[in-house]
Amino acid sequence: MPVYDQIIDTLLDIAIYYQDDHMIMVSKPADLLTVPGRGPDKADCMITRLQTRWPTAKVVHRLDMATSGILVIGLTPTSHRELSRQFQDRETEKHYIAVIEGDLLAQEQKETGEVDLPLITDWPNRPRQKICHQDGKPSQTLWHILETLSDRTRVKLTPITGRSHQLRVHMKALGHPILGDNLYGCDDSLNKSTRLLLHAEKLTVQHPITGERVTVHSKPEF
Repeated sequence: MPVYDQIIDTLLDIAIYYQDDHMIMVSKPADLLTVPGRGPDKADCMITRLQTRWPTAKVVHRLDMATSGILVIGLTPTSHRELSRQFQDRETEKHYIAVIEGDLLAQEQKETGEVDLPLITDWPNRPRQKICHQDGKPSQTLWHILETLSDRTRVKLTPITGRSHQLRVHMKALGHPILGDNLYGCDDSLNKSTRLLLHAEKLTVQHPITGERVTVHSKPEF
């Protein structure tokens, strides 16, 4: 299975790791919308920039505006439909890198664990999400400690489900919000970073035409 871990091109601050006639795989910078938001001030986004070169480009999945990292984009209706199916059927593989507040190892006394807490939109406080055992949708995240410093922990996060803000809410629920998280952070975690320290580092999909497994790996800047 080939692994693409080198930038082959850039377009308007978007790093391109893989491209052919059917799909492209890119790394979105932090603080850029994946798709347009409401209003002219939110028109600039990743997909609009990509469409300046690939007019048929269509988003398959999204990352939060504050999150950086790998996304796959369909270039034809057939490719977009097949890639979307893979995400819906949880056939893709992905993980994220995050830096969280505090010493997770000291609290959990283990290097690997799972958060299994159902999530639902916090409607009065949108776009925030919240834990709700009564009406929330099942949500699971695997975590693995990579490095522990005196006031923070570097972790690999693997989402089993793909709920909105899942990783951010689950780390908050552990008592260790992601640094720079302006929705779920605390004063300490916000003061330690000017951006959200969450990056989609690795994504594996099955090529929609050839069936070959394609992996892109993009190291975070933090």
